[in-house]
Parts: sequence; C-alpha cells; structure tokens
Amino acid sequence: MRIVVALVPALMLLPATATVASADPLPPPSYIEAAQRAHDIIQDAAPLDPLPAEQATQVLISGTGYSQPEILNDLRARPPLYADASQRLTSLLEALGQPITTTDPALARQHLHDVMSMSRYDALHRPPSLLDRFGQWVQDRITALLRLLFGNGRGAQPPALWLYAIGIAVLLAVVVVVVRAARGRFTGSISVPSDGPRPAADYFAEADRLAARGDRVNAIRALCAAVAATLAGERSWEGSPLTVREIFQRAPDFAGLRPLLLPFEAAIYGGREVDEATYARAARIAATYRQPVEVAA
Repeated sequence: MRIVVALVPALMLLPATATVASADPLPPPSYIEAAQRAHDIIQDAAPLDPLPAEQATQVLISGTGYSQPEILNDLRARPPLYADASQRLTSLLEALGQPITTTDPALARQHLHDVMSMSRYDALHRPPSLLDRFGQWVQDRITALLRLLFGNGRGAQPPALWLYAIGIAVLLAVVVVVVRAARGRFTGSISVPSDGPRPAADYFAEADRLAARGDRVNAIRALCAAVAATLAGERSWEGSPLTVREIFQRAPDFAGLRPLLLPFEAAIYGGREVDEATYARAARIAATYRQPVEVAA
C-alpha cells in the first residue's frame, strides 16, 4: 500500500514531463531582436576576446541572415572590431525603430527591388563562396587553438596575428622546400642554350645522351622538344605560347603521339618516373619524326 501511495505523485508528474519534452524549439528572433541581442552581447566585450563576437555572429545570422555583411565582417575579424560593429548595430537599431513610411508602398517596393537588383548588391543574394568558407574555417580553427592554449578569459591574450604570421611562414617554408626539391624535375636542363633556337636533330641527340645516363625524364622531354621542332619549327619549344599538347595536335596522326605525350605530361606535370619500357615506346614513336630530320641534315 505504501508503494502505491508513493507512486501516485510520480504518475501525476508524467504528463508535465511529457509536455516539456515535446515542446517545440524556440522560434528564431525577429530582425530587430537579433540586432538588439547582438548589440547587448558585445557591449562589455574585451578587445581581444573573440567569444562574444562568435556569439553575436550566431545571433545576428539567426535573425537577419547575411543581410548585414559589414557587421559580420567586423565580428569575424581577429581581433574583432567591436567599436565599429557596435556603432553599426546602433545605427541599424535606430533605423529599425523609426521606419520610413510612404504614400505609395507598391512604388517604394518596386524602387527597392530595382536598387537591390543592381550588380553591386549581388553578394547579398548569394551565400559565401567555398573560398570564403574555407578561410572562415581556418580562422575558426586558429581561434579554437588560441582558446585551448590560453583559455576563455577576458584578460590580455597574445594577438592572433602572431599565430597567423607563424602559420604563413611555415607554409612558405614548405612551399620553398617543395619547389627546390622539384626544381630538378620541372626545370631540368636539356643543355638548350637560351640565346637562340636549336634544330630538332640536336634535341634527338640530347635525348640519346640523357637516356644513356638513365635520366629518362629529361630524355623524354628532349624527345618532345624534337618532335615539336619538327612539327612547328625550331622556335616552337623556346618561344611558342602553345603547350606541347597543342603543338602535337598539328600532327597528321595526333592519336599516334599519345604514347609520347602522356608519359611526358605525367613526368613533367605529375612528378612520375619514366620506366624503360615506357621510354622505349615513346622513343619508337618519336623515331618516325627523327628519320626525316636526319636525312635532311
């Protein structure tokens, strides 16, 4: 009997609990409410504390979308531009509190539509680009790292610009190392003087010497230079704005040059090696353009 008496209050609380659990989520704030909340959040924010800016950004977007890009840019800056954002929010609230009326609403809406349709406002009608999202994601990760290292306190924190500078320096160092490591492949010399063009026969001879030394990457490059010189003239390799593929397309049998062109592109642009079988096949293809050159020489 005591158990039954104890269970009666619990059973009476079940409907109330179910009601709370099934309650609908709160609706998003109105335009003016979102602006007011964002304004209140950043009023007492420390100049270097990004947390109020992130909270104000979420509130502003929930109520106004992306219709206030200048304010959002101030809040997303690191450190946030609180003074400018607060001034803009104050002006926005004043404008919303004193709406402009007109005797011809239809004509006013048409004028507004005409103005907003101008190309200068295209950015307001489209979401952020992938590049903008990636940049914002990188900034958010750096902010999260700062918060992890130095906490969420409102006191003085090291400026994020130093971390940005360090990150950029690291990226530049990586790029320099990669470029220097790849210089031998992309700018590998095939003994071509820079003071004038060379005939196709010289390129063929250079390819033979490089292949004999085992440098098949630059050897296949020399073969392509020789074929290009045969198809488009001696200056085609040094001074032509066309790519190797575009020069080869002038050949009567462009498809037949693919065993030479594809390994060249994979080696020079893709950083892949050229094995003996691939080079031998490419040399046989280039030989059809080599024989007329040697006869003429």
